[in-house]
Amino acid sequence: MTAVAAHHVQPSRAVKSWLVSIASLIAVMVLVGGATRLTESGLSIVEWKPVTGALPPLNPEQWTQAFEAYKTIPQYRELNAGMTLAEFKTIFWWEWSHRLLGRVIGVAYLLPFLWFLWRGLFGAELRRRLWLIFGLGALQGAVGWWMVASGLSQRVEVSQLRLATHLVLALLIFSGIVWTLRRITDRPPVAASPRLRFTAMVLLVLTFIQLYLGALVAGLRAGRIYNTWPDIDGGLIPSSARLFFEVPWWRNLFDNALTVQFEHRMTAYTLVVLALLHASDAIRSRAGAPAVNGALGLLAAMTLQATLGILTLLNQVPMDLALAHQAVAIMVLTLAVVQAERWAVCPRAAHRQELVLPAAQIG
Repeated sequence: MTAVAAHHVQPSRAVKSWLVSIASLIAVMVLVGGATRLTESGLSIVEWKPVTGALPPLNPEQWTQAFEAYKTIPQYRELNAGMTLAEFKTIFWWEWSHRLLGRVIGVAYLLPFLWFLWRGLFGAELRRRLWLIFGLGALQGAVGWWMVASGLSQRVEVSQLRLATHLVLALLIFSGIVWTLRRITDRPPVAASPRLRFTAMVLLVLTFIQLYLGALVAGLRAGRIYNTWPDIDGGLIPSSARLFFEVPWWRNLFDNALTVQFEHRMTAYTLVVLALLHASDAIRSRAGAPAVNGALGLLAAMTLQATLGILTLLNQVPMDLALAHQAVAIMVLTLAVVQAERWAVCPRAAHRQELVLPAAQIG
């Protein structure tokens, strides 16, 4: 029995380590994507070659061909005319690194996944979850090219809507992995509190909305304008005429830089206040040390994130602050996922048996 139990534990640890590695790679890729955006590098590669594109230019002739291809798009003609080959190489390497990371993540996910499947280490529920995550990852590659394509003919940058979709899908995959890791981890059950469960889920949903709005701010370069706080455009609340001058009115929610930045600010305030109420409720209701610590950690991370957001805005989006802001956003999302999953209704013991096969069924 001891040998069988040990055989069961090792695959479980291997699966967890694999998922942690994939989540870490996604976090790194999101940060590299942020740097790619900040350096205006995302349109430097104008073709989508999922296989052969893994190799960068290897000789002067190939570098010249890549540079000449970049010269055909509006961004070069309108923003970077006269750029040297050395300057082009700088933006090329950012975009190439971002795409290479995507390929690495695909291989790092698929090969161990297939091996674990062959070994029979997944229960039916976990197998379905992981296939879904794989499908979302494949979709992410297509969405990435769909985003890049928006800036190759009519625009000098990618569509902020497609950029936001690309980012949120990456973070949805990341969240799915974190949630799955929680579900296969043994821990004491938490008594379900309807109010705490509700506020934890609202915090998670609002965090995703805030991440989407942050991507719109980045896509519109809205962080480089209205660089005052707490006022914006001369007041705490801008005039409706400035917030909603585009027709139809709803376009302002996505296309008006002032409106998008205002939405991003208001959602940040809402998140911090709700996180404070959630933490206070967890303490008053004596929800247990893990739940209370999770709520306090989420509140602290959101407060830090709001502070970094203000500093980034006041300093007109320098690279170091902007990337720190994005890194803490990933931390906030991780803590929000953990807190929401902690309260999710789940008969944990039975559910874990569905996620990972019993020892007698392995191999």
